[in-house]
Amino acid sequence: MTDVYHGINGNMSLDRRGEITTPPTRYDLTLGSDKSSSLSRSEAGTYDVIQAEIQHAKRQELATGVATAAHQNGHNGNGSARAHPMTTQHDIEAEVKKRKWPTEPSYFLAKELLMTERTYKKDLDVLNSAFRQLLSLEDVDQLQPLFELLDSLAQHHNLFLRDIEHRLVLWEGRGGHDSHRIGDVMMKHMAALPIYDEYVQTHLDILHCLNDMYESDERFRQLYKEFEQQKVCYLPVGELLLKPLNRLLHYQLLLERFCDYYAEEHIDYADCQAVHHLMLRSTKQIRAHLPDSANFVELCELQRDISFEQLVQPHRRLIRQGCLLKHSKRGLQQRMFFLFSDLLLYGSKSPLDQSFRILGHVPVRSLLTENAEHNTFSIFGGQCAITVSAGTTAEKTLWLAELSKAAADIKNRPPNTQLQLTTLKNCSSSEEGLDMFGLSNGNNSSLNSSTSGGGPLTPQQLQLQQQQKAQPSRSNTALHVCWHRGATVGLGDHLIAAEHQLSGYLLRKFKNSSGWQKLWVVFTSFCLYFYKSYQDEFALASLPLLGYTVGPPCHQDAVQKEFVFKLSFKNHVYFFRAESAHTYNRWLEVLRSTTQTQDFKNVHSHATLV
Repeated sequence: MTDVYHGINGNMSLDRRGEITTPPTRYDLTLGSDKSSSLSRSEAGTYDVIQAEIQHAKRQELATGVATAAHQNGHNGNGSARAHPMTTQHDIEAEVKKRKWPTEPSYFLAKELLMTERTYKKDLDVLNSAFRQLLSLEDVDQLQPLFELLDSLAQHHNLFLRDIEHRLVLWEGRGGHDSHRIGDVMMKHMAALPIYDEYVQTHLDILHCLNDMYESDERFRQLYKEFEQQKVCYLPVGELLLKPLNRLLHYQLLLERFCDYYAEEHIDYADCQAVHHLMLRSTKQIRAHLPDSANFVELCELQRDISFEQLVQPHRRLIRQGCLLKHSKRGLQQRMFFLFSDLLLYGSKSPLDQSFRILGHVPVRSLLTENAEHNTFSIFGGQCAITVSAGTTAEKTLWLAELSKAAADIKNRPPNTQLQLTTLKNCSSSEEGLDMFGLSNGNNSSLNSSTSGGGPLTPQQLQLQQQQKAQPSRSNTALHVCWHRGATVGLGDHLIAAEHQLSGYLLRKFKNSSGWQKLWVVFTSFCLYFYKSYQDEFALASLPLLGYTVGPPCHQDAVQKEFVFKLSFKNHVYFFRAESAHTYNRWLEVLRSTTQTQDFKNVHSHATLV
């Protein structure tokens, strides 16, 4: 297949402005005038960029042909109005492909805005359409504040997306220098900021409402689980609900880079500066709320994946989760550790239902650590003593730093704000006690079965296990990826990942293949999702990147192409080719910001806190 890039590519689904019905909300989003009457549309209401460019070229050719014919007729005295022969559509398409595309950084920033806007619009549709349709009328009524806001956001971004696409067509075509700008388009849509301000103020209440419904209503819980197993729901619902907050932060990042690139006299500088200034108050509020919101979402997700009741507590914060090798009489055993602000849990993955069973705990208030040789260290607390090994020295340093900081922080709190230790209903004894009696085995059995003396499971327990086994696990979530890759990730990594999301076309090649495949790629939540086109409803495949390294290919890879980066984990190697140096650098920046948690860029800053 060809590896030539052609502008913003493909058919773009756009709703006609006149076809958008105004939802019964307090916001009026009828912004600006309709400038799309000249755009190419099919009967289905889609906007085809290539066809628009071809029609534009035809009009230019027609005008030139008519003028030439008239000129010739004037010389020949022939009254017949015979037009100049038209160029074939095939020739025009070839000419479009040969066009010299814009190369300035501002164009690629505008293109990133467009590509990520397409993904964001689909994320809104997943919640506002697919999720809503699955719920009962009573559920929708209970979540009315959420869907009212999603209605308004979806309406706004229908218009915003179309205006960006229109501007990029002009930028790539013959729209003139005045079309080489994006700030005016963004300024026109700043009337939507009040929607975001209200979303920032209410989203945490919405998250709490969803969690209450999930915990208290078995019917709703089943619907919720079924929806998250659908292909269209490629992320947990809680993470999708944070997308509007993440989107404003991405706008701010792009605007800052526009302003850094432009000179003050540039035609687009004033608009970009003005939009950036208007968004500052909103983004400041988002940065103040997002840590608590992301923490709540992660606690809810862990609550549903591990056998620990009442994990979600008002003042409990997730600090880090990751794999360590626990030393025991039987050798090294893989264990998943969860460090919270008040509690350290560890457990293993059940082979029966793919959930995690908690095997032991240490109260952070009594926690002490001791360094040892190589990558080994010990954890003491209560009546528990654990010796573990990390994968690397850097990983050990980070764990030691965060364990010590958590213990110091909880001791420095006033007595009335110290966190209370929740009763471990699913962890009646420590794993050390099980080792002593020989009940802990290699298949990581849960402690619930051991409390009954290690005997056979009851029929009710067997039935429960079969029901849990029937529920497929969410293998792309950070918890499961950390387990399989031996990786670790902290809440700070989640916050960084929220600000580093990217979409666009890339060419992909496997290690031992020769051809390149063009794919629409979405990077979010530590994972790459692959589509044939941005219009696809769900991903063809996904690639979680925790544990992967990213960088340029080496000489032995023998990749003789420009703008290629390499992703590798053990024997798994993938090559991706970007369209330009700017796009290549941007993908490297984003991927490195979230895949290098294992490289621990902040180890030294963490270590200074110990």
